Amino acid sequence: MSKIVFTFGLSAGIIFLTFMFGAIPFRKSGIITFENGEIIGYVLMVIAFSMVFAGIKLHRDRNLEGLITFGEALKVGLLITLIASIGYAVAWEFYLKFAARDFMDEYTAFRLQKAVNSGVNDAGIRSLWDEMEQIKELYKNPLLRFGMTLTEILPVGILISLISSVLLKKNELIINKPIVHE
Repeated sequence: MSKIVFTFGLSAGIIFLTFMFGAIPFRKSGIITFENGEIIGYVLMVIAFSMVFAGIKLHRDRNLEGLITFGEALKVGLLITLIASIGYAVAWEFYLKFAARDFMDEYTAFRLQKAVNSGVNDAGIRSLWDEMEQIKELYKNPLLRFGMTLTEILPVGILISLISSVLLKKNELIINKPIVHE
């Protein structure tokens, strides 16, 4: 199981890293913006977390003769999620260092402009400014930033682990032909 967990967790992490750095030209050209970047990011998370489903299925078929309990499936899924999420957070640190050093300033400007465009009053803008300044200060601390990044991705991985565990526990939903090693 540990080889499968590591392999599929690392594969998801590599998907994150590849897409994150592959998106740089699109971000710089304005194709990917803060407006659409969040949606693109969550789609990427779902794509990368497909490794959770694949890893649980391989573990079930290779090591458990095609049968897996919900608990065992969830354990495998959560371990893959943990490795993938750490990979995502590490990739984000590299992305910030090499491709988006001004990320928080740009994000703050985006949030403020969006509030202005939405008709938020001056007091609301000042409140948002203060909030963003506090977040920027927290974001300077690498450990806090790493934790904040994990809180962004872990819920998606947990949800996909739960869904995958339910689906793969039900043998009639996903055909399970055990893999025979000769």
